[in-house]
Amino acid sequence: MRMQAIWKTAAMTALAAAVLAAPMTAAAQAGGTVLKPADTEKLLPEKVYYKGQSATIQVRNSGGIKFADGFYVLSTLVDTSGYSSDVQAKYQAYFITEVPIKIGGHDLAAGIYGIGFVGEKLIVTDVGAHDLFTAPTVQDSAIKRPTPLQMLTDPSGGFRLYAQRHYVVITR
Repeated sequence: MRMQAIWKTAAMTALAAAVLAAPMTAAAQAGGTVLKPADTEKLLPEKVYYKGQSATIQVRNSGGIKFADGFYVLSTLVDTSGYSSDVQAKYQAYFITEVPIKIGGHDLAAGIYGIGFVGEKLIVTDVGAHDLFTAPTVQDSAIKRPTPLQMLTDPSGGFRLYAQRHYVVITR
């Protein structure tokens, strides 16, 4: 009988600690730092694999996010000159996420993907070039210095992945 009381007390204490720690974990995950090309250079490989080939990356056209809990989201433009025109039409950048995220409102599991900004949409594919989803982009005519690819903080929360003046919002 006394042992049951000890176990019950221990279980309640563990549950209370988990409930109290949950808001702190959520707060730690909410923040993040935007990474510039110089920051991503040491994190990204020189070549990446996609659809049966490896291609060199363009570090100068890369960006990322380092979340407060240490996980990363990285993206870089890729030299797609060796790919067929149908692959080049939808694959421009390599996209790596170490944690599940939402991109343009769609759930995306941790993993490695190919992405492409086509017209006013973002196409996300797996590394076999199979389409996963398409998300609409927003045009930002106020951006002062558009670049081929960059990530910036979104004023309403989360982050923006840009290709020139078009972007999608990334959140956790």
